[in-house]
Amino acid sequence: MDKRFSSLFSITEDQAIKLLQTPLEQLEDPSDRYAAASNLVYFKSERSIQALIEAIENCDDQLYNRITRRKAIETLGRFKADQALDVICRCLGDSDCYTVENTVWAIGQIGTQEQKILQEITDLLNKTGQNYRVIIQNLAKLNYQPATEVIKKFIDSEDLCIASSALSAMAILTRDFSQVYRILEFLQSDSVNVRRASIQDLMDLNYYDAIAEIACCPVSLVFRLRAIRSIGESAINQGLKTFTDIEPYLDQVIRDHPSDLKLVHEYDQNPTLEFLIGELYHTDFGRCYLASKTLLENYSPVLGEALIKTYDELAHNDYGGHYHVMKLFGWLKYEPASELLIESLQNQAPQFQKSRGAAAIALGILGNKNVIPLLKDNLTTNIFDLKYACLMALNQLDNVEGKAIAINDSDLLIRAKAGMVNSY
Repeated sequence: MDKRFSSLFSITEDQAIKLLQTPLEQLEDPSDRYAAASNLVYFKSERSIQALIEAIENCDDQLYNRITRRKAIETLGRFKADQALDVICRCLGDSDCYTVENTVWAIGQIGTQEQKILQEITDLLNKTGQNYRVIIQNLAKLNYQPATEVIKKFIDSEDLCIASSALSAMAILTRDFSQVYRILEFLQSDSVNVRRASIQDLMDLNYYDAIAEIACCPVSLVFRLRAIRSIGESAINQGLKTFTDIEPYLDQVIRDHPSDLKLVHEYDQNPTLEFLIGELYHTDFGRCYLASKTLLENYSPVLGEALIKTYDELAHNDYGGHYHVMKLFGWLKYEPASELLIESLQNQAPQFQKSRGAAAIALGILGNKNVIPLLKDNLTTNIFDLKYACLMALNQLDNVEGKAIAINDSDLLIRAKAGMVNSY
């Protein structure tokens, strides 16, 4: 488990368990038990599991106890704690739909072949107000064949996130892939949520033929990269693909140039510089990529100074905008931003981790070999996209020493990339 964010809750296992066992009325902050249930994810032990089970069994429907119960169920799911399965399953009939959602997810993580439990989950698809997408995903994960007829009813849902999960589940359960093209079409939806959902569903399906389309989908590289890594590693391990087959798409996603994407939005007229800069902060990365592409095509002569200005005003504290600004500095080959890029490469604040890879790519484009030691230092991180980006940047700087550092990396794809560096 990636523990880079564990500092958000700086309490010990003992402190967390004590808080979880403290009655709500005795707490200074009513959300402390929720925080404790969250924090225990970093302390898998019999003591923690038992404390979380006891939190679930607290049937008091008071709001803060309810949200604690939800989080306790989630944490036990992350533990894959099969000794908690019976207690968790009792929550399938809970009146709180979010508790039911977490319960279904946790059961999917723990796993079960008990027909009674699987049928009870299936029956939730006939109940209003439920998260049908999560239910469908986990029925497919648990390979519950009798659910196919109920799931089939959702493939034409007006909610395309639900339709996508149903199409994926039907393919998983029946091995009929004839309708998967519809999920691929969702990759070009106007809705960023649908695009993200369809990527997840193709990943769940392990659909190798989708890799090229996923690489082009205009969502954050986090979603694309996670799917391509999962599908690609599976294909390599099964002998269906080689790293050479997967590498171009990993490179494309890590490089993340807007011209390599199939953008779903367009402008009916050329926007102003100010408008486009503002779009770099949009929550839909499809709009950010369109703005980046338009800025490069229409405003390159003045863009560098505008990016410095927006960095000072906002991007330095906005991780989404920060990422796009770092990328644009590279595409512009904007030398005055070198120090900012170096600072970004070394910034270990969790929310800015994505920008570190962006900075590595940008520094490789700028071509200053003085950054080679910094790039090499970052090959020992546990962050996949940063390591991969540093290998790409070192290759662009004609440095072969990074290969020796990464060739024995614990990650299959990093090892393979190190073996390919300077060989093409």
